[in-house]
Amino acid sequence: MSTGVNILKNCLADSYQISVIIPTYNRKHTLPRALDSVLAQSFQPFEIIVIDDGSTDGTFEWIISEYPSIKLIEPFNGPKPLKGYSPNGVSAARNAGTKVAKGDWIALLDSDDEWLPDKLAKQVQALKENPEILFCHTNEIWIRHGVRVNQMKKHQKYGGMIFEKCLDICRISPSSSLFHKSILDDIGLFDEKLKVCEDYDLWLRISAKYPVLFLDEPLINKYGGHEDQLSKTPEGIERYRIQSLEKILGSDLLSESQFQSAKDMFLRKLRIFANGLEKRRKTDELNSMQKKIQDWILISN
Repeated sequence: MSTGVNILKNCLADSYQISVIIPTYNRKHTLPRALDSVLAQSFQPFEIIVIDDGSTDGTFEWIISEYPSIKLIEPFNGPKPLKGYSPNGVSAARNAGTKVAKGDWIALLDSDDEWLPDKLAKQVQALKENPEILFCHTNEIWIRHGVRVNQMKKHQKYGGMIFEKCLDICRISPSSSLFHKSILDDIGLFDEKLKVCEDYDLWLRISAKYPVLFLDEPLINKYGGHEDQLSKTPEGIERYRIQSLEKILGSDLLSESQFQSAKDMFLRKLRIFANGLEKRRKTDELNSMQKKIQDWILISN
């Protein structure tokens, strides 16, 4: 009997109703891989929800035809967008899926990634063994341009109270996450104003308050290198990390030590960003950034 079957039997002793949330935009060429990896899970989710954010490649009609059992929603009701433009964004799509989800647990999956067959089973088993934990993520396999690549040391992942570890970069892949829906009821949904780093922003808010469980086993294949990835935005992701840090510093989520750690990282990122502005001779923005740095230096916790 396979390991997955054994884990599955244990999992069935308790009810874990998992809603899988898959946002997509013009990904008909990768979506079958993602969907099939969910349907192949040894522990089957309660429901699969695909949110089509105004695709122009026939995604909506194709899902209806090929995957009729999947719950499909299309939050964008206006005219079809221009090529390359997602009208609402991944945050709005994930939020729309979460709002209609009937499961108690949420598992995110990006439409260009895929799960290994025992991903959900192993996470549910680990959560059963740690009933006080409401959030679990796993390690991952990186594939770039069809070739497996090694993760850099700076992308190391952690478990426990990891807020300070999450300040520099995004430490959790959305496709690896499984968490109880009550967390979002408490700290809020994805920030729809953020073009990128919406995951970094949410993980900061979650890790400030909740411990996370980390399975140091690659249970997802994370694909990259394609031209339509949001992380390739020309505006640069650091701008959005700075925005997220400033937002959480202005919240009431942080302890005294967390505030100081976040402030230190915020100032560090501001200075690095300001150096870049100076090199590019963006004087007006540089002056504004330097004023922000001075203002925050004067702010005590």
